[in-house]
Amino acid sequence: MGVEVSTHHVTKRFGSQTIWQDVSLTLPSGEVSALLGPSGTGKSVFLKSLIGLLRPEEGSILIDGTDITTCSHKELYEIRKLFGVLFQDGALFGSMDLYDNVAFPLREHTKKSESEIRKVVMEKLDLTGLIGAENKLPGEISGGMRKRAGLARALVLDPQIILVDEPDSGLDPVRTAYLSQLLIDINAQIDATILIVTHNISLARTVPDNIGMLFRRSLVMFGPREVLLTSDEPVVKQFINGRRLGPIGMSEEKDETQMAQEQAMVDAGHHDGSAEEVTTIIPQIRATPGMPERQAVGRRRERVREIMHTLPPEAQAAIQDSLDHADEYNHDYGDYDEKPDYGGDDAQTQAIPAYRDENYQSAG
Repeated sequence: MGVEVSTHHVTKRFGSQTIWQDVSLTLPSGEVSALLGPSGTGKSVFLKSLIGLLRPEEGSILIDGTDITTCSHKELYEIRKLFGVLFQDGALFGSMDLYDNVAFPLREHTKKSESEIRKVVMEKLDLTGLIGAENKLPGEISGGMRKRAGLARALVLDPQIILVDEPDSGLDPVRTAYLSQLLIDINAQIDATILIVTHNISLARTVPDNIGMLFRRSLVMFGPREVLLTSDEPVVKQFINGRRLGPIGMSEEKDETQMAQEQAMVDAGHHDGSAEEVTTIIPQIRATPGMPERQAVGRRRERVREIMHTLPPEAQAAIQDSLDHADEYNHDYGDYDEKPDYGGDDAQTQAIPAYRDENYQSAG
């Protein structure tokens, strides 16, 4: 099973520039989480901080109870073995073919024979659709193939924590859909703790159990998927609807004058850029039939039930509706022991406002 990852009041700066500050969140063990936010808000910096490639100026980062900001280099080396990381650009070794790139962690961290290594490598290459390309160099393949090769390498050690930075970059929508399903299936198979950094709203709405968002050097919110997907927080609504109207601008932040001008344009009938208004919680992707039961689903549902009493009546009704949909599915399709939560496509589904307690972190 994956391990818990938590940050406590973490701040990262480069010189005089603060990237983010006072960030506290917990990635529940064995669950899939996503981190959203405009470009330049430090999402990739956050991932690199979690594995100790960057050290925050303040705060602590606990990996399975060990603070990597104060541990020894030897301890950090051992902790990194828990991780599989897919960097934004794939981060492949340019002088190695794909086979050797994927085999590298096995040769570095295990005592497996070459025949054993070959079996694992070819299994992961097959999983990511790269059979036949194993002898190619990174410079000889597309960016999307490099991304998939990076994922194959991240998986060879069956890690307990998987960090995925922009998995859809360089991929077409069809491959992104396959990759989304693959991440859910991986979670079902090895129960790993997964954190995905993404701008892809379709992926964010359908894959994770928990969602957070960075904006203006702060964590806006983090918690169960229902919270962010139905939040009335202006920056969240703007981001998940992909529109110009809101606090986010081309340079991240807008002043009041620009916001007023854009509101006047919308009031006059000018399109704000969004394709459709996101108002409901759509079904979460389920593991492929035949896969093991995804344990994260049951754990997350129990956690949501525990915090329901902290929410306003309308929010409680909306979550209960989603749980009822899941229970109905369980009754109708008994081949699955646990089902993901449904927000339902019912027009009567109420929005779930932001809330704050120990299970939901917010900078607000």
